Amino acid sequence: MRKDVSKAVSKFTEEEMVYLNKSEMARRMGCDRRTVGRYIGLAKSPEAKNAKGARPKLMDGFKEAAVDKVDKYGATAMAVYKFIKQKGYSGKYSTVANYVRAHKNRQVQRAAIRFETSPGLQAQVDWKESVKMTNRQGLEFTVNIFLMVMGYSRLRFLKLTADRTQGTLFGCLAGAMAFYGGAPHEILFDNMSTVVDRARTNFQQVVFNGTFKSFADDAGFEPLACRAYRAQTKGKVESLAKLVGRLKVYNEEFDTFEELETITENFMEEVNKEVSQATGEAPAERFGREKEYLRPLPNMHLLSSYVSRHKEYGVSHESMVSYKGRKYSLPIHYIGKKVNVLEEGGEIKIFHGEDLVAAFHAPGGRLNYKRGHVREILASDALAHLDMAEIDDFIEGNLSKMDILLD
Repeated sequence: MRKDVSKAVSKFTEEEMVYLNKSEMARRMGCDRRTVGRYIGLAKSPEAKNAKGARPKLMDGFKEAAVDKVDKYGATAMAVYKFIKQKGYSGKYSTVANYVRAHKNRQVQRAAIRFETSPGLQAQVDWKESVKMTNRQGLEFTVNIFLMVMGYSRLRFLKLTADRTQGTLFGCLAGAMAFYGGAPHEILFDNMSTVVDRARTNFQQVVFNGTFKSFADDAGFEPLACRAYRAQTKGKVESLAKLVGRLKVYNEEFDTFEELETITENFMEEVNKEVSQATGEAPAERFGREKEYLRPLPNMHLLSSYVSRHKEYGVSHESMVSYKGRKYSLPIHYIGKKVNVLEEGGEIKIFHGEDLVAAFHAPGGRLNYKRGHVREILASDALAHLDMAEIDDFIEGNLSKMDILLD
């Protein structure tokens, strides 16, 4: 008798066994898939259920109410205990706490089974925010790392970003689908504001942001948000933390944002060739069996329109826009406003609404000014006591000699 297989199967509910991949479990347990099937059959049989005993339990009669309050409204075990005590429950709080904990664990396990065993079904998205990286000159870059991972193969798509705007999210998702050569049937997100309409979302029902839902429809995937027990699996979140930790060795090994992007891309290729502890295979190799289950690659031109429309940035009090570790000047009346940044054709184009405000050669230097803009900025503040001729002399005699690109 394979007690290890019997014990592993006994942890699953009947509903979870529907999603269970017998071949995958057999590979992990070192047995034939028919052995797994036999123990699943035994676990489902009336004899097996009766063998567990039919002694009434304290929670009998109160389970439905407990699950309802926990699942729909996020009630704590203590709140459930006090509620059912008013309904006649006579047991201890610890019994309720254990039942609620076991229920949550079963739900999390069900989500994990669905994520791990169905090729092409699901991918998950995570974002590591505000990662500090220092270049060779000692300048600190605050970057974000986008991760999308396929459930079956564990193939990862990593993207370095300067921000976490909705336009950037759309660009990352489109880039991921181009990388995979298709779209998963569903993608699981956390409750980020660029995805979820938080004002209309409650514990029981998640409402997606309208623009995001339109993007998902055009991309051909069903969005899922982390509700109760649908959170991204702990292993995947820890995986991203470990990946970011491994990138830390590249501090002081780059000069520009673009070089750090290249480092991230090379690192992504490296980790996708490493054998996964979860599957025993390299993600790049395993993805060969998953790719055929993906939905067709969506209309990338259509998806790119979402990116250009929604890449918004705030204009600082210096009348500058920060983009990929560099700053670009704007006329001073745009201070405090939101603008769109579009990088194409070797240029950084900055729009306010439909109006093109400024364009710079990409990528430019650390600080990038238009002469007209810098005159306005200096005249409005630091050199307000000088006339325009004197300000022009100051620009020529000082700024042109610094690490500033004047256009």
